[in-house]
Amino acid sequence: MSFDFQNADLRSYMFDGHFGLEKESLRVTQDGFLSHTGHPFPNDSNIDRDFCENQTELITEVADSVEEAWSQLAQLHTKAVRKLKYLETGREILWPFSNPPYVKGEKDILIAAFQGKLHGKEQYREYLAQKYGKKKMLFSGIHFNFSFSDELLQTGFSSSGGDNFRAYKDTIYMELAKKVTRYSWLIVYLTAASSVFDGSFFRDDAIGKTINKNYASARCSEIGYWNVFFPLLDYKNLQVYTQSIHDYIDAGQLREASELYYPVRLKPKGENSLRNLEQSGVNHLEVRTLDLNPLTSYGIELADLQFIHLLMLYLMSLDDQPFEDFEQKIAIQNVKRAAQYQEDSIQIETGWNTAMPVRDAAMQTLEAMYQFYKDTGKTELLQIIEIQRRKLTQPEGRYAVQVRKRFGQNFVQQGVALAEAYAAEILQKR
Repeated sequence: MSFDFQNADLRSYMFDGHFGLEKESLRVTQDGFLSHTGHPFPNDSNIDRDFCENQTELITEVADSVEEAWSQLAQLHTKAVRKLKYLETGREILWPFSNPPYVKGEKDILIAAFQGKLHGKEQYREYLAQKYGKKKMLFSGIHFNFSFSDELLQTGFSSSGGDNFRAYKDTIYMELAKKVTRYSWLIVYLTAASSVFDGSFFRDDAIGKTINKNYASARCSEIGYWNVFFPLLDYKNLQVYTQSIHDYIDAGQLREASELYYPVRLKPKGENSLRNLEQSGVNHLEVRTLDLNPLTSYGIELADLQFIHLLMLYLMSLDDQPFEDFEQKIAIQNVKRAAQYQEDSIQIETGWNTAMPVRDAAMQTLEAMYQFYKDTGKTELLQIIEIQRRKLTQPEGRYAVQVRKRFGQNFVQQGVALAEAYAAEILQKR
């Protein structure tokens, strides 16, 4: 049930939508260690915590454009930086990398504390710590939330000949989730930016030792956020999709739906629960594979967010295809492959027993997107795609390569200096 953007009515709403960002960053002391102070934004609904008490999460409101969402994120980032500069307990900084700085063992990582009715959130984090280990939970990244405009969905529904708008809308998002999951490897390959580690991530006694392993994105690689089993989801319709997650919960493989570590999530409006998703339907899609980009002050380039939006629209112009179990396995394996650093050895599986080098696969998709958007006459869209193509054609085009070149030695010391420089630049601007 793809969108026919040749249809003038659909095309008029093509670029409309709703957007939101969630960005995680570790609060760090000026000597590069994890902060042990309490969450300094207790009454701010837009600044929360993720796994640990010092993992600050900036949450934008729903925006009507990618540009507005990015601008909101910049404002929240500035607000947090200013607050951390003047803390009574001592100045802190927002760590600009997805990979953590110095870690003095598991006891150094304080799980986020919640009281009263929210205490269950703390208990859930204790469960995650026992199951996956605390260090893995320090990986920080960005989630990109997207929904189509009501006008686009209503126009598509009118053209579909269906009689149930809720079912149509759910089907559209199910299809988008399948397609984005298939192409999540491309997002990882083009935005991976966590190619350097402090040795303390791997061994408590290796603190201060900079390590370069074969990962461009550690959090999307095999050592990152993945379940201990391989989840297979049923995309036939929303009811069977949610039931396939319930089955893992009932079998004890997941405690709740939020433990499903997957490149894409379907989300309801309001409470993020399977029950609400079943009752209310899909409200938006969440892309979860973006690293923090330390090469830019706010952690993400606007052009990368714009590209992901264009990718989703392009994918929705393609015919729907089944997403069989073996294809889901291929999609996840492709993400893990794309997260590797040595791109010459990365093969992207494109079907049963077929594969091609990652750069060729990426260029093929970018070229198809370029031709698709060429028909719109909007040169600014072609420029966004061209930015991604330069990552493939220039020797140091990939963020991961640039990060390793700049921070491959004295990682934490250089990271602290970078965070301090960004903070000074941001506060001077605003």
